[in-house]
Amino acid sequence: MTTDIELTWHHSKIRVAAYLLSLSAGLIALSACGGASASTPSNTAVGSSTPATTPSQSTPALPAAGIPTNWKLVWADEFDQAGLPNASKWMFDTERNKAGWYNNERQYYSKERLENAQVDDGLLTITARKEQLNNASDYGGQAYTSARLLTRGKASWTYGYFEIRAKLPCGLGTWPAIWTLGTKGVWPDDGEIDIMEHVGKNKGKILGSAYTAFYNWPNGTGNTKETVVNDACDAFHTYQLFWDQDQIAIGVDNKYYFQFLNPKNGDYKKWPFDQPQYLILNLAIGGDLGGAVDDSIFPSKFEIDYVRVYQK
Repeated sequence: MTTDIELTWHHSKIRVAAYLLSLSAGLIALSACGGASASTPSNTAVGSSTPATTPSQSTPALPAAGIPTNWKLVWADEFDQAGLPNASKWMFDTERNKAGWYNNERQYYSKERLENAQVDDGLLTITARKEQLNNASDYGGQAYTSARLLTRGKASWTYGYFEIRAKLPCGLGTWPAIWTLGTKGVWPDDGEIDIMEHVGKNKGKILGSAYTAFYNWPNGTGNTKETVVNDACDAFHTYQLFWDQDQIAIGVDNKYYFQFLNPKNGDYKKWPFDQPQYLILNLAIGGDLGGAVDDSIFPSKFEIDYVRVYQK
């Protein structure tokens, strides 16, 4: 592994203990919340990257910008159906509301509630609010509400080019994420790809990550790169993932800044990314990465214009 791969205080660190407990009971919990770094990220500029690989492995070139030639659109949500998110494409994740979400996050994720997830005028808006849903059966005492949407059980992919156009919230304490998890359900063994993460206290810093059983925070081998998008909270940008049998590349506006290589040695601990992953959109509040929350920011909105997935 190259020396400048960063140690990441990943959002899933606490989930490791939860998984061990659930596995001992014969269950597998799926309860991540978007990756993150509590260490100081490198100041990697858009278009540059240090690949996660061994020194002896030749580094393939980053993919060309934009939709790969001859790849076809296989799944999309243009958010042109007003109301709740399309139930044939998305499910609401609420499983940790009662027990509390990982990383000391402070939100309650609601289900099928327009106040937190609404499609209107061609946009999906995930809205975080300062409010308590005391009458909810799974209420865990949270002071804020939000939403977390998954394609789990609806759609998953092995390899692809993912493009999501979004405008981010920037208030202090916000933590939006666009990311994927392996459908087998064990973290970090089955992999995670963070296409976009942002926290309000670091306005404009966009994080991209990839995690496996070998490359992860508990091992001290997790890796994250960052780039700066100064108007990420004021304008829409496209957040992109290129993923094939050779590499994972993460970028913004057709410029890649993160590269993670397949070692091609058959080691699932280092490359579980030949198996399906599903997509997650969420807006967390506070927690170990989000930090202190400014209550004057609410309601806080994470706006998504479209989600598109292409494959060969």
